[in-house]
Amino acid sequence: MIQPNPLIGDMRAFDVLLFDLGSTLIYFDTDWSQVFNQANEALVGSLKSFGLALDDGFQQEFRARLGQYFAERDAEFIEYTTAYVLRTLLAERGYPNLPEDTLRIALRAMYAVSQAHWQAEEDAIPTLETLRRVGYRLGMISNAADDEDVQTLVEKANLRPYFEFILTSAVAGIRKPNPRIFTYALDTLRVPAGRAAMVGDTLGADILGAQNAGVFSIWIKRRADVPGNQSHADTIRPEAIIERLSDLPALLESLAKEQGS
Repeated sequence: MIQPNPLIGDMRAFDVLLFDLGSTLIYFDTDWSQVFNQANEALVGSLKSFGLALDDGFQQEFRARLGQYFAERDAEFIEYTTAYVLRTLLAERGYPNLPEDTLRIALRAMYAVSQAHWQAEEDAIPTLETLRRVGYRLGMISNAADDEDVQTLVEKANLRPYFEFILTSAVAGIRKPNPRIFTYALDTLRVPAGRAAMVGDTLGADILGAQNAGVFSIWIKRRADVPGNQSHADTIRPEAIIERLSDLPALLESLAKEQGS
């Protein structure tokens, strides 16, 4: 565990900073609709390489199932995982007992397509370096249907050395804004909610979830102009707003001065 420097403790507005991943620390560099098709083709191709006789309709049905799953999870804030959706559909297609390794290899092929288009924000590592130097402990909470995908993206962006704790909804079984995923993270880090802040781009997940858990919320707007946020713009109000990650250290310094005054 990284221990904060007690000599600079009064310079910190919080003890722990929690971060979202997608559109906060990393960004997607192309059109999702095209990538979805390519990813599904890679998945089906991998399954066929193991001898599965899948007809042309399987890819369309899997995509439809994923769409239904995405809608349900956003309403219930429960994460069943992509692997669960895939295994359920394959069982219905006559393959109920596929080895876990076969499923995982197919999912890796699928996620590799989208992973190639996730890029680290240019100010991510410099900002994390600054925050660590000041003494902040850093954690991550990511809504994601596959934990291995997130871990791969973290490695690809060279983010892992900066984070003491990385939690995905795929592992927790619940999604932001359910406050229990925040509570789980705080309990693991042994920090009270009042000494933590959440940094994320999604009003309905990151900001509302943090507020429901008693965590200070910081909205990063750089990539936040999306329909989901637009629908919440008048109802969910973050405690603080930044345009980009590089604005975060100055905001925290200002908050620390306010607390000390």
